[in-house]
This record gives sequence, C-alpha cells and structure tokens, in this order.
Amino acid sequence: MSALARVMPWGSLKPSGFVARFALVAASLLLVAPAVLSDFRLSLLTKFLCFAIVAVGIGLAWGQGGMLVLGQGLFFGLGGYCMGMYMKLSEAGPGQLPDFMTWSGVEKLPWLWEPFRSAWFAIPAAILLPMAIATIVGAAIFRQRVRGAYFAILSQALAATFVIVLVGNQGLTGGTNGLTNFQKLFGLPLSNPENQRILYFLVAIVLLLVFLATRELVIGRYGRLLIAVRDDEDRVRFLGYDPTRVKLVAYVLAAGMAGLAGALFVPVVGIISPALLGIVPSIEMVIWVALGGRAALAWAAAGAVIVNWAKSSISEQFPSGWLYLQGLLFVVVIAFLPKGLAGAVDALRGLAARAPVLGRPLGTRRMPAPKPTEDPT
Repeated sequence: MSALARVMPWGSLKPSGFVARFALVAASLLLVAPAVLSDFRLSLLTKFLCFAIVAVGIGLAWGQGGMLVLGQGLFFGLGGYCMGMYMKLSEAGPGQLPDFMTWSGVEKLPWLWEPFRSAWFAIPAAILLPMAIATIVGAAIFRQRVRGAYFAILSQALAATFVIVLVGNQGLTGGTNGLTNFQKLFGLPLSNPENQRILYFLVAIVLLLVFLATRELVIGRYGRLLIAVRDDEDRVRFLGYDPTRVKLVAYVLAAGMAGLAGALFVPVVGIISPALLGIVPSIEMVIWVALGGRAALAWAAAGAVIVNWAKSSISEQFPSGWLYLQGLLFVVVIAFLPKGLAGAVDALRGLAARAPVLGRPLGTRRMPAPKPTEDPT
C-alpha cells in the first residue's frame, strides 16, 4: 500500500461507495428535479439548497469541530446584504438612489454603498466579509478558550446585535423591511421562469462543489485534527498543536459558506430582511443540522432540505401547526436520535446486518464484516 493510501481513506471513494452515492444525488438534483417539479416547487427547492450550503458549514464547525454556532444568521445576512446592495444599485442606474432610500428621504448615496456598484466587489465581499468578521471574532473568542455554551451564547448575541443595527438604520439598510423588490440580476429578469431555472442549476452546482471541498478537508489530516480538538482540546494542546488555529479555520470557512448561501438566496427569493436573520433563524439552522445528523456532512445538508420542505408542505395544510411540529421534532431528535437521521439509518443498517440470513444452516456463525473506513458523509 502506498504512503498516500495510508494517509487518505480512499476506500470510501470506491464506485460502490461514496462516488456512486454522490453521482445519484447529483443526477437527482441536476436531471430529475428540473424534469418533474413545477416552476414553483423548483424555486422552493432552490431556496432550500441555499440553506443546505449553510448546513454544510454548520456540519463542519459543529459536527466535526464541536462549536455550537448559533449565530450563522449574521454571516448569512452579510452575504445577502452584499448581493442585495449590488442588485439595488444596478437596478437604480448610474447616479440614482435605491427606491427605499428615496422613500426614506436620503439625498446622497452613503459612502458605504459606493463600492457595491461593481459586481467584482460585491460578490467576493459576500464571502470575504463574513470570513473577515469571523476571523476577528473567532480569534478573540478562541484565544480566551471560550467554548461550549458560552461560545454558543456569544455567537447568538452577535446575530442579535446585527439585527438591531439593521433595523435601526432605515436609510442605510432598509430597516425592518430590508431590501426588497429585486427585478433583475446581471440584466436578466428574475420573473422569467427560465432565468429561475438557471439560478437553480447554479445553486445546485455550488452546493455540490462546496460539499465535495468540505468533505475532502474533513477526511484529510486537518479533519482528523479538528475532531481531536473537539474530543479533547487540552490533549491536542499538550501534543504541540494550537487548537485556536484549528477551530478558527472551521469557523471562518463555515462563515464563508453562510455568506455565499446568503448571496445566492437574494436573487432566488427576491428579499433580504432582518426577519430572515437573527436569533430564531440561526437556531432553526442548527435544528436542520441536528435533525439530519451533525456528524455527517451529507445528512446535515439533507436535513436542511427535509425540514424546510416539510415546513412548506405542512404549512400549506396546517398554517399554525408547523411550529408545534418543529418543536416536537427537536425534542424527539434530542431524546431519541442524538445522531439525527444519519444515526437512525446506521442503526437500521446494523439491524439488517445482524438479522438471520435465509438458507444458512443452523449453528453456523457468520464472520463479522471488516469495519469500513469512517466516512464523514
């Protein structure tokens, strides 16, 4: 066996394993869904796939790194507002103000908005700005060895502060209403179903690429080190590694994914407002991942799609019943499915493997199958 094979668990990449499962999911997203779903349902799925990108980042930071990030709404909102600012200025035209500024009595474009006239600035900023803020905040928190519930509370407080700032600056951010009524992206009408399909394929491909990149990171040396920090931070420090840097990388990458998802979310939904950010949406993001399975990246993303699809479907029939069902789901997951749906599927596989095989002579023993290489997906 080569040195590379000893370092990387390529066994999980055999055609019968990860590659086959990934190809099936990719085909379902890129071929089956656009063919069978109506334009309305496909638009909903596009929105849910944006949430799945956030969930992959939470799976990295929380599932692999043990950091309960309850403030991802902050980074999701930063990415969304960066894209929204560009789209508003693009629709207003050269030298003109966005519509909400005119209604608020603003006479001159604020200096903060000027760089967002260019897509070459706004789109990278949607990813890099959340990562920059996460770097500053994360470095300050992790150097003080803040973790556990204290870290979760701090991250939640940041999201709440962000919402207060947005609401309190009507002329700069649109206040409570946020940025709404987007009509075009790069000159293409967003009301056109064909353009919405293009957005769907864009979001789906981005999700698949983000998942692949994150998975490669997790199954490599850094991923094993991140899990070691999660399980015993003090021992990792004793071995000569700096847990602050290890955790900071995961936290910053999760923030970048949330910002990217926010930027994609705005043209898909046509709005970005404080109601979509803050404490409650951030907690919902964690619930998606908990239900799917925080230790498995693929199931974390699937949890975001499953929960939001259920929310949409059930709310259509029982408008006031979803919140109660969501609370019940969270209680059931915490009490009976601590590993989420991923753990339930693994348990069913274990039961199937231990079930008696028809035709085997009585009294014979079946040799246990070799334990597969651990796969974070």
